[in-house]
Parts: sequence; structure tokens; C-alpha cells
Amino acid sequence: MNLKRTYKKLHIWRLKHISEQTYLLLLSVLVGALSGLAGVLLKTIVHWAGRFVMELGDFSPQLSTFNLQLFFAPLVGILLTILFVRYVVRGDIGHGIPSVLLAISRNKGALPPRNMYSSLVASTLTVAFGGSVGLEAPIASSGSAIGSNVGRFFRVSRRGVRLLLGCGAAGAIAGIFKAPLAGVLFTVEVLMFDMTMTTAVPLLISALTGSTVAYFLMGTDVQFVFRVTEDFHLGQIPYIIVLGIFCALASVYFLRCTDWVESWFARRRRWVAKWLVGGVLLGVMIFLFPPLYGEGYWALTGLLNGKSDALFAGGFLGSLRDTPWAALGILLALILLKPVATATTIGSGGVGGTFGPSLVLGGLCGYFVAALGNQLGLPPQSTANFALVGMAAVMTGVMHAPFMGVFLIAEITGGYALMVPLLIAAAVTYVCVQPFEKHSIYARKLAQHGDLMTHNKDASAWNLIDIRNLLETNFVSVSEEGTLRDVVEAVKQSKRNLFPVLDADRHFLGLVLLDDVRQIMFSPESYDTVTVRALMRTFPPEAIVHTSTSLSEIVNQFQLGNRYNLIVVDDDGVFQGFLSRANTFSAYQRFISASSEE
Repeated sequence: MNLKRTYKKLHIWRLKHISEQTYLLLLSVLVGALSGLAGVLLKTIVHWAGRFVMELGDFSPQLSTFNLQLFFAPLVGILLTILFVRYVVRGDIGHGIPSVLLAISRNKGALPPRNMYSSLVASTLTVAFGGSVGLEAPIASSGSAIGSNVGRFFRVSRRGVRLLLGCGAAGAIAGIFKAPLAGVLFTVEVLMFDMTMTTAVPLLISALTGSTVAYFLMGTDVQFVFRVTEDFHLGQIPYIIVLGIFCALASVYFLRCTDWVESWFARRRRWVAKWLVGGVLLGVMIFLFPPLYGEGYWALTGLLNGKSDALFAGGFLGSLRDTPWAALGILLALILLKPVATATTIGSGGVGGTFGPSLVLGGLCGYFVAALGNQLGLPPQSTANFALVGMAAVMTGVMHAPFMGVFLIAEITGGYALMVPLLIAAAVTYVCVQPFEKHSIYARKLAQHGDLMTHNKDASAWNLIDIRNLLETNFVSVSEEGTLRDVVEAVKQSKRNLFPVLDADRHFLGLVLLDDVRQIMFSPESYDTVTVRALMRTFPPEAIVHTSTSLSEIVNQFQLGNRYNLIVVDDDGVFQGFLSRANTFSAYQRFISASSEE
């Protein structure tokens, strides 16, 4: 009780002495520190857990000998993840970034407290044992949950909760990559926050705080370290454009392949069957191509530093080490298999994200294009530079976040020497992907269900306003078998001048208007002779909408038919209520106003 009383007093004192904006700035520091710490903690735990697993089994994907353990390790890791989710968390831990986007769109920025730790633990179990997924999305999801719960604990407004949620994501990404600008741009482009003076400063403060915490605890170590040593020149532009087109193809393949594989697993109901099929398939892929093991950054780092031997880790492929065309074939196989391995890991019960795999895939694509050109005798290109540019390009195509991809690579390489090719490749990839995939890998399913908040506030309003909340239901209905007497009784009970006519299954048939019965309702001799069917007005199909109809279509029906009311039924034709033009447009104005304030 004393803690509650103190908590209440502190909240009252804050309301009197600290403005909301100042309060959010202070909390953005706290959220940035906590989310940055969460990122460092996860990377450290996964590193040591991964080493423990390898030492326990006396194996490593980098070894030049056969590693049968590579087959079994992911199977064990996914099983441990499933058991943790089923018996410790005992509930759905969400799907990373899509859960965050849904919370922003539908749940006022609220994320369950368990999301602060559940995805961290689950992704540790998956990745430490070799699951072919990334840690960035779980970290961003946990950072978002930290921001959301800090905001609710300190009783900030709904706008403040959403902002702190974004601060958590920015701090987490900035911490794990030590890239503050990339953290802010991740929130703007992936989580679709509007960049205003109200949001920009807290996001930047949180990202800087998260990055500083990571520097303090981990030094200059990041996901991978590379410094650009070869300059870009204008003669490389045609090759960069070709790389952008190739990365666009890889991005569309990544999006469609992961969607198909995960959907296939989703249709399987028994978790044991999914685990066995997915675990065995993943184990086979990793055994044949060890660079698919875990996040894959170790193989990417080797390629960036000119050590193509990383492609031949494991004795199965070692005999091809000195064959240039074999290296290109292995690169192409890894490009094709990485999305399959990622989706199989997630679909079979593992927990992880697609952020890291898209980075790795981009690096492989860039290296492949440069190595292929060099092998064909074209003017030599830097495989390291092309790999870095490819990383930004595939991130652009998969996540629809061109500026985040560009500035992430610029920040982690310690400079802007590749800024021009990064921008060219990102632009080409985005333009080529857009006609085929309108939404990012995180947003596509939410958009299909109308649950996505976007920068387009008009589109968001029509998609996110639920017409069931706008229904007018205070109407007294009459039966199609009734008479004028029933209508008179309905008039006595109702305050409205419309009376829906329903059949025995409550299907809508038509309306009785008060104006149509006003002249005869005071003639008792007509009560039992005049039927409801005789009084009923029927309505054309365009005056009837379904609860599943999008609000944009409903608005079109209001405008095209010049109607002021529409009848709403469910998908089975059961009457639900009326939708008025005035209520609909008032709801739209309220949504736009609230969105502008946020």
C-alpha cells in the first residue's frame, strides 16, 4: 500500500511540475538505455551459448571436417524453443515486428510485459543451436515492448506510449549495430512513424543512448566490422545498376519464398510433425552448406575480408575449393537456400527474425555479381564493396526501408565512401520491387487484413476504423409475418422512425418507415388487416453492406448513391444495424485529428 501511495504521489507531482514533452524526453533516455542493454545482453548470451553448444558437441561450422552435429544441433534448438514457448511462456509470444505494427495500429501501442523477455530467451535457444534466423527483429520487438511498458508504467498519454514504443525499437537497433541514424530510420520506415519535431528528438535521444550503452559495454565490436579501402568511381555505375536489379529479384524471391514456406508449415496442425519435418530439412541444408548455420555473419565477414574459404566450410565441399565456378555455384545455392532455411526455422517452431538473413542474403548477392563479372573477364570490381552495397539493396527490397539500409551500411563501415553506389542500388531495387510487392515482409500480412497503420493517414483511417463500432443498433425490428398492430407496438417502444423487417433467421428484408404508417396507425380497424409486407419498402443491393466491407468502399457507396444511411449485415446476411453518413465521416475526422496529434 505504501508503494502504491508513493507511486500515486510521484505521478501527481509530475503532472504539476513536468510537462509531457519534457517527461517523454527523460523517459526516452531510460528506454534507450534499457533497450540498448537488452541488445547487448542478447548478443552476449547468444555468443556464449553458441560457444557452449559447439564445445559440448566438439564441432563448429567453420571447421574443414565433416560435422554431423550440424545436422542435429538445429533440431535440438528448435525443440527447446517450442518447449519454452509452450510450457514456460504458455502463450503466443507474437511474431516480432508484425506484432509491434499491430500494437501501433490496433492496440494503442500496448504490448504485453512478457514480450520484454520472451522473444529474447526463445531466439537465444534457436540461434545458439544454429537456427538460420536473425536476432535483430527479436531485439527490436523486445525494445518496443520495453518502451511500451515503461510508458504505461509512468502513465504517459496514448501518444506517449506509442512514441516510447518507437524509442525502444530505435534504441535496440542502434545498440546492436552502434548505428543511431539507422535506429531512427528503422522506426520511421519499418514501423512507419511520422517524422516530426515531436517524435524526432526523443527517437534520436533513445538511439544515441542505446548506441552509447553498447559502446560502453562492448567497445567497437559490432555484428561485423569492415572498413572500405577501395574507392568508388563513375565507371562502376552500370554494374551497380545491374546489382540493384539482381538484388530486386533476390528480394522478391525472399519475400515469396518465406511466405510460401511459412504458410505451408502453418497449415500443419501438430507441432511435433512441424518440428520433425522442419528440423530435419534444416539440418540437411546446414550439413550440406554450413554457412547457413546460425545468423551467418561469420561467413559474410569472411567474404568481406576476401576469405572465400568460408563458403567451403565442412569437408563435403572442400574438394571444390580451387574451382572458381564451383564457388559461384555455391554462392548461388546459398542465395536460393537462405530464405528457405530462414522460413523453415520459423515455421517449424523456432523464433527469430528476417532482418539478419536479409543482410546476409544481400551480401551474398553483391559478392556473387562482382565475382561473376570478374570471372567473365569484365572490368574487375571490388567483391567487398559490392557485398556491402548488396546488403543495403536487399534490405531495401525486403523491408522497403531504403534510407535505413543505406545509412546502416554507411555507419557500420565507418564512413560514407560508398554513399553514391548505396543510394543508386537502393533506388533501383526499390523501384523494381514495388510493382510486385507493395508492402514489406513485416507489413504484408497486416495489410491484407486491413490492420496496418501507414504514413498515408487517409488510407489508414479507412482500413483501421472498424465499422462495427459505428453501427446504430437502437432500432425495433418487426417480423415479415406481422401486421400493422405489430408496427404500432414497435412505434411505442422505439425512438427511431425506421423499423427493419426481418425474417425468422433475422435476415434483412426491408424497412417500414414511420411516415408510411402515420396516416393509418390511428385506424384500429386496420391493425389486423394491413400486413407488414404491404407496408415494407425494399432496398437495392447497393444500399446494403457487409461488416467485412472496407470503409473506403462504404464511403464510395455513400457518395455514388447519395445516401445518408446504409444497412449493415454480416456475411451470413443477418441484420446488424445501420451506418449513417454523419457518423462515418465524424469517425474519420476524429481518427485524422488523433493521428495528427501523435
